[in-house]
Amino acid sequence: MNRLKLSLLFIAFFIPFLLFSTEIKKETRVFATKDNQELKMDIYSTDSVFTTKQPCLVFVFGGGFKEGTRDAELYKDYFDYFANRGFKVISIDYRLGMKGQKAPSVFNTKPLRNAIYIAVDDLYSATNYLLENADELNIDTSKIIISGSSAGAMTVLQADYRQRNLRRIKTIKKLPPDFQYAGVISFAGSIFSTEGLPSYTQHPAPTLFFHGSGDKLVPYAQTRLFNLGVFGSKPLAKRFKEQGYSYTFYTMENIGHEVSEYPMKEFLPEIERFIQDFVFDKKQWMLDINLKDKFRKSDTSTNPGNYYK
Repeated sequence: MNRLKLSLLFIAFFIPFLLFSTEIKKETRVFATKDNQELKMDIYSTDSVFTTKQPCLVFVFGGGFKEGTRDAELYKDYFDYFANRGFKVISIDYRLGMKGQKAPSVFNTKPLRNAIYIAVDDLYSATNYLLENADELNIDTSKIIISGSSAGAMTVLQADYRQRNLRRIKTIKKLPPDFQYAGVISFAGSIFSTEGLPSYTQHPAPTLFFHGSGDKLVPYAQTRLFNLGVFGSKPLAKRFKEQGYSYTFYTMENIGHEVSEYPMKEFLPEIERFIQDFVFDKKQWMLDINLKDKFRKSDTSTNPGNYYK
């Protein structure tokens, strides 16, 4: 075997290990100050030298809009996995609008509506910060993907929905009109709507839904009174399919709200595959996946009434 072949063999064998074992750096910055609160973002990246701009994965934490932190240990595997694969991973703060509030219902929507509104507003502010500093951060602004858990999942779904409906929602003007998110990843999320099941004036971003069919905290189906309500992953995925929007929907059968967390540990390759196929390769697929794990025990008793105390 000649020297050139040996060199190529060395590169092919060792580069993946070098890439995926690089130390991950964490940098914290303030991206906005609102209501006398500094809103911070943690930026996770590696020391690897990239010859092209990096895709960006933004994360919004969960906690019912009343609690939670951007750097909770349970998210570490998710951050590390994608930072090691060349993503700039950003985990952000947002104001907690449901802190100290009573449980939301169709007869008590104002606190929840406000909480979603300010969370989306803060996500938009973080996104603008990334757009304004994209060159310094080496971010490809055409590949900014937003993801979230529970309340964070509601935030990212709502943020893309609002950005795609600028003509309808006149009061929202936070992002450049020509900017759109490249993808959305929702771990047990929903959209709040006063117009019935959400519809889009522009195609939504390719969306990955994870949801447990036994989720009573963030509805898998919907909670509504006439046109007002919270619409979960099941009706949203149905709408996507009817309109021909690209998506993947994982239904975790008979599982409760823990779907807001464990896919970020146990479904990392599937999430990466979604990003590659739907966001980077722009495949126009519509996938519905029903998954039943006979060995996973689930507590489906958590609901708004016993969560907001």
